[in-house]
Amino acid sequence: MTKGNSGQSPATRTQSRGQASSGLDRVREEAGRDKHLRFTNLMHHVTVDLLRKSYFALKRNAAPGVDGVTWHEYGEDLEARLPDLNDRVQSGRYRAKPSRRTWIPKADGRQRPLGIAALEDKIVQQAMVMVLSSIYEEDILGFSYSFRPGRGPHNALDALWVGITQQKVNWVLDLDIRSFFDTIDHEWLMKFVEHRIADRRVLRLIRKWLRAGVSEDGEWSKTMVGTPQGSVISPLLANVYLYYVLDQWVQAWRKRRVRGDVIVVRYADDAVLGFQYRDEAESFLQELRERVAKFGLEIHQDKTRLIEFGRFAAKRRAERGEGKPEMFDFLGFTHICAKRRSNGTFIVQRKTIAKRLRAKAKEVKGTLMRNRHKPVPEQGRWLRSVVRGFFNYYAVPGNRRALQSFRTHVNRMWLRALRRRSQRGQCLNWRRMKRLIQTWIPSVRILHPYPNQRLRVSYPR
Repeated sequence: MTKGNSGQSPATRTQSRGQASSGLDRVREEAGRDKHLRFTNLMHHVTVDLLRKSYFALKRNAAPGVDGVTWHEYGEDLEARLPDLNDRVQSGRYRAKPSRRTWIPKADGRQRPLGIAALEDKIVQQAMVMVLSSIYEEDILGFSYSFRPGRGPHNALDALWVGITQQKVNWVLDLDIRSFFDTIDHEWLMKFVEHRIADRRVLRLIRKWLRAGVSEDGEWSKTMVGTPQGSVISPLLANVYLYYVLDQWVQAWRKRRVRGDVIVVRYADDAVLGFQYRDEAESFLQELRERVAKFGLEIHQDKTRLIEFGRFAAKRRAERGEGKPEMFDFLGFTHICAKRRSNGTFIVQRKTIAKRLRAKAKEVKGTLMRNRHKPVPEQGRWLRSVVRGFFNYYAVPGNRRALQSFRTHVNRMWLRALRRRSQRGQCLNWRRMKRLIQTWIPSVRILHPYPNQRLRVSYPR
């Protein structure tokens, strides 16, 4: 029995899946029981069974890393590869490969760097995420929703909606940290991890991934700060970093400094805070700038805004002769001060961000025009999956008009693509096209309940 971790029982050399699961359950129980406990013996939870489970948890069609190995290729000889990988990890002979850097366009026209790890790195990182999550899920606060099991963007959207409508919120701070994943300080990160983890082999693994560097066009470069977006373990490390830099400090500030209501919802490096009083919001923002600067971070000046928002915002701005309340964007939705048609009470209306809708429509148009000569059923199946995926995320109450607009765009682009298949394409009229639309394109339906209904089910207390 490891000294200091009396609740952890030693695992056998040949663990079964049930034993590994129960071992992590005991780790979680101890982490919740003692918030200051440092875990000194965690690597024995990384077993062949856990690595196998990690392998099957990865995305099947993800792009390969610098090793060029895909998920399917690695799985052809999986049962021979995993014991060797586990032996290298346990003995310290495992070496992390650099991440392959690629770039994806952002909504503002710039490009965001992504780091694609080698497949074995992904497997080991996924296993380590499972182990460390059993500890940090007991620590990370409830208003953090990013990259956590059982939580997602819609849970964060629900919490924000309920907080603004049911608390005394008059001012909203839309907060963004500039280039967060690229500016994480490695030394501070390791200090934060060591608050809970004292297992030297785990710490050595994390340092290997941080120092592995990136490879772009065949050239390797060292990484002194940051953790690659796209790697499996980066979201967990980012949550740990923000938990110590932001979440704990916000929680203490809210309890110690405020006289009014304050709500907090964070998703990765994007956060929205609601305040009852403006002076408290301004004071918070100023102190926050000083706080994050100590840890190598910076508040994004252009994307961070303090706006008047809430049930009394429209009335107060009208009394001052100002226009409608400003809007803010969060997790793909524009949030707007509105009123219910039935009784005129305040409600937060959410609609798809216009830039997101136009970008998605443009993407669909390009793919349609490239594949317009493929069989119509094949096009229809693809379009159905695209529209259904769009609806699965954006079909929230009050967003029907944006959904209908996207569906109409898709229908018209499909008609245009089919008409350009040949010179006889003009024979395809709307009567025939409507039959194709009814067959393949889903109708507009609201798929998500009102936030307060789902929030009561998810978090009854």
